[in-house]
Amino acid sequence: MHSIRWVFSLGLLASAAFQPAFAEGFDREQILEQMKASRPLDLVVIDQRDGAQQYTLGIFAVERDSVDPEMRRFKLWHESSDNLLIPTESVNCGLEQPLRVTRDTSSVYVRKLNPGGPWHASTREDHLVWWAACHPDLAGQDPAGLADKARELGYSTELIESQEVLRLPAP
Repeated sequence: MHSIRWVFSLGLLASAAFQPAFAEGFDREQILEQMKASRPLDLVVIDQRDGAQQYTLGIFAVERDSVDPEMRRFKLWHESSDNLLIPTESVNCGLEQPLRVTRDTSSVYVRKLNPGGPWHASTREDHLVWWAACHPDLAGQDPAGLADKARELGYSTELIESQEVLRLPAP
């Protein structure tokens, strides 16, 4: 219930922030500052780019599943110069099948990961999110440098990465 109120409050804040901007002309810097000011207190920034393609990726509200202690649920903060998305996702931190589950409007994506093993630019975000949710003390570190830490934690670093796409029924 608390998270519903928080999301609703954030929505009201966003609508209040954007309404005057459209009435008086779009002030991009003011909107960006309002987005930054509305960041949750427990937000941990795990990736950031400045310049023309400004982008901030953060994680917050991380919770262990009450039934499966290997599962974590959390919210992501995808902030760009013209948008803010806050999806709820989950990861499995287990040694045998580490994975990230995410979704968009048409599909659910189940991505099997190989913590500490080789990865590609296309899966960098998956690894950043997984490490931040499963091992918060390593949040924001470059996944390329975590092979020794992964082996120390018991991960094989030789798992095969894959993605399964589950299409949602059309509305």
